[in-house]
Amino acid sequence: MKTALLIVDMVRDFTDPNGLVFYPENRKILPEIKEVLELCRSKNCLIVYLQHCNRAGKFDKKAATMRPNCIEGTFGVEIDPMLETKPEDYIIQKRRYSGFFGTDLDLVLRENNIENLIVVGTKTNCCIRATVTDAFYYNYEPYVVRECVATNSETVNEVHLSDIDKYLGHVVNKEELKNMFLQGEL
Repeated sequence: MKTALLIVDMVRDFTDPNGLVFYPENRKILPEIKEVLELCRSKNCLIVYLQHCNRAGKFDKKAATMRPNCIEGTFGVEIDPMLETKPEDYIIQKRRYSGFFGTDLDLVLRENNIENLIVVGTKTNCCIRATVTDAFYYNYEPYVVRECVATNSETVNEVHLSDIDKYLGHVVNKEELKNMFLQGEL
């Protein structure tokens, strides 16, 4: 196994209509992500959930400038139930946009001999891009699945996907991803 699936911030504050910072685009991509999750499970990929989580009652400079969201101990930090976690999956909490910053994500990936990262989730312009940028810097090969990322503006989404594809990794659709598995590229 040399490939991991990173599911970025698909937590209830972002995906649930009752979430503190919900937007419909996240709900729309959940079934697409579930399909990719099932494909990756069938190919024995390492599954890593990145879980945005702010500390309750503690100062955080980034969190202080935004609407409250993803507060530890609330339903808002729970992984959306449509994406079933399994005991062998990793759930890595993060407090910044990149899944690598201040976490043990790189260590987990290296311990599992990961080279390729399939990246799905939210927000393309913040957490997806920051995580992909750091993956590039750490010499991983990132693949962002087009139908499985979102932000609250389709134009912003496309601009960041274009930059990712040009400078940081690859943007593929689900069919291309399936073919890459079939051809043994992942």
